[in-house]
Formats: sequence, structure tokens, C-alpha cells
Amino acid sequence: MNASTKPSKVVVIGGGIFGVSTAVHLARLGVRIVLINDGPLANGASGRSLAWLNSARKRTDAYHRLRLAGIDRYRTLAVRYPDAPWLCFDGGLTWDADDAGNEIAEIFDYERDLGYHAQWLARERIAAATPGVDASVVTRQGAIFNPGEGWVDLPSLIATLVEEFRTLGGEIITDAGRATVDIEGGRARGVITADGMRRDADAVLLAAGGDVPAIVAEAGQHIGDATPVALLVRTKPIRHPLKAVLNTPRVAIRPTPNGGFALDSAWSEEEVSVKPDGSYEIRQSTLEGLLREASRVLEGNPALEVEDYGVGPKPIPGDGEPVFGELPSISGYFVAFSHSGATLGLIAGELLADEIVTGRRHPLLADFRPERFNASRR
Repeated sequence: MNASTKPSKVVVIGGGIFGVSTAVHLARLGVRIVLINDGPLANGASGRSLAWLNSARKRTDAYHRLRLAGIDRYRTLAVRYPDAPWLCFDGGLTWDADDAGNEIAEIFDYERDLGYHAQWLARERIAAATPGVDASVVTRQGAIFNPGEGWVDLPSLIATLVEEFRTLGGEIITDAGRATVDIEGGRARGVITADGMRRDADAVLLAAGGDVPAIVAEAGQHIGDATPVALLVRTKPIRHPLKAVLNTPRVAIRPTPNGGFALDSAWSEEEVSVKPDGSYEIRQSTLEGLLREASRVLEGNPALEVEDYGVGPKPIPGDGEPVFGELPSISGYFVAFSHSGATLGLIAGELLADEIVTGRRHPLLADFRPERFNASRR
């Protein structure tokens, strides 16, 4: 932050994991916080995230380090809540399609060289490593099991963090509509909600999911945007032994706290239609197709039924990398915009809160500053 004094009041826009996590960390540091959301908490991408905690496959070194720090914070949280049904570390299993794009052998070597815990498994070894998988559908190249991975139910986590936030004196305003950042003299001065109510602040964090690029554009700032529409389907509870997260060619699966499964895939997202009024159309055949693909890879091929589903923007920056920190030409205006909200949720909130309070830029966020998009435009 371009100020040398600790802010006394910060307004956070966004009731997803980035907004709530940062708000809690700021409250722990003694800052007065107002958290504003356009609807109920966790009503955006955090409410429809697969929420797989991982740093699997290939990514930049800086992104990998940040994700590892993110997983570390969840392990600390798991010690604090050892019986929580919404946070589990039972590993992740992934395999690729049997075609020229299969990278399992290459990815295994890559992860092993990084020191990322990985085990290559032939079909016959999968049942012993992680139960609940129909190993007959695993392709001949085998699968990678990452024992240190896990999953979190973000709405449950957000509810837990909000309890602490309220005890620390934090204020929450929900159903506030679209909020705008008030800028005067080259710095953020507060937030104005849709009803015209103004909230003064020494700093503002914008963590409004897929709306972040459009909102900062109102202030003449550019953040590259590749946000697609995503679909997450949740099934009704069943008795089944699967505990790990599965990332397969046609479906990704993780358990849910109530005994069901959360499902998504790339192909099902492509079948979502956006109507002229901005609402979404989901074909019944798409839902049935996801259930069928999930049943196919689960032990016993169980009959799965839809409990509910969520559809909406999945925040992804234009270059795929996270965006964290203060806007380059507007003092006190911070942003959080990233696809990997679950894995980065706790660590991003911690580091952003520290930057807002101390004014020191954390080196873990050095490669993820919003100003990189201005440089790319030039």
C-alpha cells in the first residue's frame, strides 16, 4: 500500500472465499472491517467450486510455491478442526485419456522431480491405494495418486470463518447489489452500494469473482479476463467408499460433507447456454451425462441422482495466473481474482491482509500483480 500508516477501516467487496478469508485476517490484525456482498455469502464461484486442494500437473514455479503454501494453511486448519466433515486430505487420483495427449508418465516424472508426492499406479494397484474406483476404466498408461491432496467444502469453510469474523467485531452487509469503489485523488476512499449508501474506508479489497475485471475497468484499469461459465452438479447422498478426489478424462469427482458427490467437467461446461436475459439453460441430457460418467468410474457403478447444481462464471484471469494486490495507479485499491480459489483461499487472504496493513509487498505474490496486464498492453 502506498500509505505508511496502518488503515483503521477496510471495506471488502465479495462474500466468497477470497473476500471472507481476507476479512478475517484483517480483523485478527485489529482492523475494523465491513464485508459487502451482492447476495448471500458464498453465492458466487465459491458456492459451485470443485474445491480440490492441489498443485498437481504443470504450472509455473511461482504458482506452484503459492499453491503449496495454500495447502499448508489448510493442513493447519485441519488440526484446528480435526473432525470437520468439510475438510479432508485423502489424496487425489488422476488419469488421462488413451490417446496421443496422454501425459501421465511425463507428469509423474515432473511431479517427482519437484518433490511433489506422487505415486504411479497400474490398474491392479489402485484399489489398495485409494478405494472406491472402478479400476477397469483406468487407461493402460495408469494413474497418478497424490496422497497429500484433499478437498474442502467452501460454503462450510466460509460459514466457519464468518463465525470468527463476527466475534472479532466484523460487520457483514448482504444483498447489497453491485457495489462500486469510490476513488478520489488517485486513491480508494470507500464503497458505494447499489442503494446509494456510502461506506468510507482507508482501503478497499475487490474480491467479486468474475466481476472483478469489469469493475476495475470503470476506474480505467485493465485485468485480462478469460472467465467462462461453469457447472457443478451435486448428487444425493449414497453409501460409497470413495474418499479421494478423482480427475478423469470425462469427469472430476469429490465427496461432499453429506455423503454425496460434487461433479464437473470441461465438456459439460461447454453445453451450458446463456439466454439473452443473462440466465442459464442446462439441458437434462447434460446432467444425465455427468451422472453417467461419474457412475462409470466409481466402484460398483452406483445409480446417482442430482440433488442440486450451480452454474455461473468461473473466475479465470486472461493469462491463467492469479491476480493479487494493489492496483498500480490507485492507492488503497486491492484486488483478488483467481481460478484456484479453494487452494489459495487461506494463503491469499493472509498475504493480502498483511500487505494492506503493513504496506509491504509479499514476495510470494510478486508474479501475480495486476500491473502485469498494463505492461502486456503496452
